Amino acid sequence: MEMVDAEKIRTAVRERYARAALTGSTCCEPASGASACCAPAADAGSCCDAPVSFADGRSLPEDIAVTSLGCGAPVEAAALRPGETVIDLGSGAGLDVFLAVDRVGPAGRAIGVDMTAEMIARARANAARLGATGVEFRLGEIEHLPIREETADVVMSNCVINLLPDKRTAFAEAYRVLKPGGRLVVSDIVSDGTPVPEVLKTVERWTACLAGAIPVKEYIDTITQAGFQQVEVLSSRNYADGGLLSVTIRAAKPGRGRG
Repeated sequence: MEMVDAEKIRTAVRERYARAALTGSTCCEPASGASACCAPAADAGSCCDAPVSFADGRSLPEDIAVTSLGCGAPVEAAALRPGETVIDLGSGAGLDVFLAVDRVGPAGRAIGVDMTAEMIARARANAARLGATGVEFRLGEIEHLPIREETADVVMSNCVINLLPDKRTAFAEAYRVLKPGGRLVVSDIVSDGTPVPEVLKTVERWTACLAGAIPVKEYIDTITQAGFQQVEVLSSRNYADGGLLSVTIRAAKPGRGRG
C-alpha cells in the first residue's frame, strides 16, 4: 500500500467493528462521520435488502435481522442445498450464518469466521438466543482461516473482502477450504475502473468499504488467479459516488480431475 499501512487498516477495521458489536450499530447507520459499509447512493436501492426471514417465512428478531453490515444477499445467490457445509468469511453478528444453516437443514452446518472478538461473542449470543444448531463461530483472520482444507461446499462473504489490503490471500484461502466442485459466492464493493485518488485512501475510508474497492475486472482476475473457474457477475448496481458498485459474484472450484 502507498498511502495507508496495511497493519493500520487491519487494526482500524477491527476497532470499528468491535464498536459496532458493542453498541448494536445496525445496517445503514453511519459511523464516525463516514458511510457504513452498507450505505449506497440514494438511487441505488435499499442496502438492507438481504433476506431477514427463514425459508419457511419465520421472522428473525428485529435486532438480529438488522445487524447486517453487508451490501448484498450471498445466501440467496448461493442456492444452498440440504446437507451442505457453508463458511462465511467475516461473519459479524451471524445473520448470514443463521440464514445459511436454515437452508442447509439439520444435516448441514454453517461456520462463521471473524477477526473481531466482540463480533464473535455477539454471534454466539445470538445463536444461543435463537437456539440455532449446526452453527459455529471461530475467531480468526480470513487471510489465515482456522479451518482445514476441503471442508466447505460453499464459501460466502458479504462486503468484507474489500476491507483487506491483500485480497489475493483471502481468495486463496477460500479456494483451500472448499471441496473440489465447491462454489464461492461473494457480495462486495468494487469500482467501475475509475481510479481512487491516493489522497482519499485514508484509514477511515478503508473501514467504510470505500478506499479498498478495486476495479471489478481486477477483482474477477484475482478470483481467477486463485484457481476458480466459471466466474460470473450475478448482479451489479451503483453504490456511491466515485464509480463504486455493489456486485455479487459466483465462481467454482474445479472438481477432482478437472482444471
